[in-house]
This record gives sequence, structure tokens and C-alpha cells, in this order.
Amino acid sequence: MLRIEGNPIRLCDGVSRRSFLQIGGLAVGGLALPQILRAQQQSGERSEHKAVIMIFLAGGPPHQDMLDLKPDAPSEVRGEFNPIATNVPGIQISELMPRVASMMDKFAVIRSLVGAEGRHDSFECCTGHHFRGSQPQGGWPAMGSSLSKLFGPVDPAVPPYVDLSHKMAHDPWNIKGPGFVGMSHAPFRADGDSMRNMTLSDVTSKRLAGRTNLLAGLDRFRRNSQTALETGLDDTFTEQALDVLSSSRLAEALDLEREDPQVRARYGQDDPKVLGYSLDKGYPAIMSRFLQARRLVEAGARCVTCSFAHFDWHGNNFGNARKVVPLLDRGIAALVEDLHQRGLDKDVTVVVWGEFGRTPKINPRAGRDHWPSVHAALLAGGGMRTGQVIGSTNRLAEVADDRPVHMQEVFATIYHNLGIDVSTTTIPDHNGRPQYLLERQAPIRELV
Repeated sequence: MLRIEGNPIRLCDGVSRRSFLQIGGLAVGGLALPQILRAQQQSGERSEHKAVIMIFLAGGPPHQDMLDLKPDAPSEVRGEFNPIATNVPGIQISELMPRVASMMDKFAVIRSLVGAEGRHDSFECCTGHHFRGSQPQGGWPAMGSSLSKLFGPVDPAVPPYVDLSHKMAHDPWNIKGPGFVGMSHAPFRADGDSMRNMTLSDVTSKRLAGRTNLLAGLDRFRRNSQTALETGLDDTFTEQALDVLSSSRLAEALDLEREDPQVRARYGQDDPKVLGYSLDKGYPAIMSRFLQARRLVEAGARCVTCSFAHFDWHGNNFGNARKVVPLLDRGIAALVEDLHQRGLDKDVTVVVWGEFGRTPKINPRAGRDHWPSVHAALLAGGGMRTGQVIGSTNRLAEVADDRPVHMQEVFATIYHNLGIDVSTTTIPDHNGRPQYLLERQAPIRELV
């Protein structure tokens, strides 16, 4: 791996710009960045640019305390929070989410989400498939990897699939990769584990602006290391690799110093220790990631994923919710407001969800346990018909009472928003067999 050494420039979330400007972060599965760029070019490009931003709430957020409150339920079910009115008559959500409530006309709530596998894993939220189900050789690809395979990059300097999540201690929660479509379609992870092998120590960050000096350093590195870029590399793809580092729509998208300070302020302050254990375990509340996600889709990313905090609250559910949910509310509202102000609301779909819901009954530790029977999701953008609630649960939020919506229907809707007909689109697996993206192929009719 190639790292550009020098004094790092810190972003507002404490992550250095240098950590985003490393070739190793773009080298996955033993493939150098130029190989990835070549593979993505071969997969083809499309002229229009639709995108999706997926916010993954690891652990399973409590639907009864956020989007599906039950104020008339018994005390052991209803919890400590009150519902508040939104700007859409008849729709109420939690008092912890006043910003989303004030712009509910730009959101759609699904309260009857079913099909959760019940695993503490991001797999289903990333791929649409059950982990335990039958999988093609190599496994199901994440949505971002499928988009990379189907469409390729919008711009060679911007990876189609970007994951802004922190490395989470519970490994199954980490955002999933390319499955059978291959490592050239893996997500770009700015802080990935692949950044630890090799260092180009004689190129400082000050010299990064000089393309010639950087190329010379890369040439020296290539001559001296057997594990660096392969010999005989096509100069076109070498130049594209350098574009990622130094031209750089990617670097500029991730550099929040370029953003209007007033816009940055709307997103709020990062809270790396929101739950005390958050930073060490990889569960911080990094508000600036929402802003980086918007900047990345503007720059050309087709899919941006981001985890936020931690929601596996078997104890102190209400104390933790008071810390985390208002930050989530602020970040989501700022992101969706930004998309609308920039005219991106028709092109960028936002989905916010976790792997399952929480038990209706509050346990003796003031927590809620795992509940895969039903949960909720929040959607915005994508040209969808927002300002509505889809489905309902029974009086205790135990099961879908009306209009159950399968998680694969959410995926079908997102693919529809991206211009993909899941009833006809296939990707060949390792054995050359065409694989449909989903088994359930109808988008949510109320949204499209």
C-alpha cells in the first residue's frame, strides 16, 4: 500500500485529510487502484447520475421511541417519550425528532417493515438478502457494489461506492462489500484496514500538489517494492489513480473546509463519545459524515453508506435515546434539507434504518431487546411521494397490522429510483449464471 506521509490537516471530525489521500485505502483484495479503475471502466458508464445514501443504525433502533409511538399502550410498552405533531396533518413522531417533524412533508415513514432475519448484521440492510439464505458462489453483493458493476464510475476520480462508516467492534455490523461481482467493485473506505502495509516516506503532503513529484515517488516505490502496483501498468490508469489522489474531486468532496460554514453548522457538532464507549468500539456520532455523504454524491458517488452511533440498548434505552436520537434527527434533517436546496431531491434517495426493531415490552433494565417481527424505516428524496406514513402496527407495536412492507420492497423502490428495473436486470455470478438483484421485485406502490 502507498501512503502519503506528512503533517495531517485535521477535519472537523478529527479525521486527517491525509487519511483520505492514501492509495492503500483504494487497494482491496490485492488489487491496485489502477486495476479497479480499469475494471470499472470496462463495466460501462451511464450519462445520468442517480444516487443513494444509506444510513445504517447498528443494533436495531427502537421503533416505538422514534417513528411509531404508542401513547395509549400500557406503561411497560409505551416508554418515556411523547409523540409530537409534524408539518403533515395526522402524522406524529417522537419528541426526540423535532427537526424531522418540522419537514415531514419531505420524508416517508414505513411503520410496518417486515422480513428482518434477526441477526446483528448489516448484511440484509446492505444487500436486501438474508445471510442464512441460499447465496451464489462468492455471496450477494451490496447494493453499492451492484451499482458499480452495472454502471461504473460517473467520474474516474470518484469511486462509485463509498463507505464512510467507522470500523465497528462487532464485525458483522460493518458495511458489506462486493460478493460475487468481485473486489474491483468493493467500497472505497477512507479509513480502511488496507492502509497499513507500505509507506512512501519521502513524499510529504506539501508535495502532493505537484503531480510530477508524486508520480516520481510512485515510480520509485514501484521499483523498490514487489507488492506495489504491478509492472507494466497502463499509463492511463496510473494517471487516473493519481487523479484520485491529487486532482481531486474525491479529496475536495471529503474536505469540509471547502463547505459554507453556515451549512456545516446546520449539521451540528460531532460527538465521538456520545455513549461513552462509542469511540473505542467504533460507534461515534459523527455529524459531518452526513455532510460528506451529500458532497460525495454531488462529486459522482453512486452509493454512500454511513453507520451512526449504536442502538443495541438492552439497558438504559431511554437515557441512550436522549443522547443519540436528537443528533440523528439533526443530521438527517440537515442532509435532506441540503438535498432539496441543491435540487438533488429527485436524484438522491436517502434510507435510514437498522437490522430489526426492539421489543414492545420494556425489560427490567429499562431496555428493549431484539424484535425482528416488525420495525420501521425513514426514506426521503429519490423523486418519491413523501409526506406519508406507510403501514401500521398493532396497539403494542408487536406486528404489522396493516400493509406489511418487506425489506426487499424497499430495495426494489431504491433500484426503481435509480432507473433499474429489477424484474429484468441481472448480473452474472462466478459461474456465468444471471442473478436477479432481488427475489421480490415490486417497488412500494405508495412511493413511486
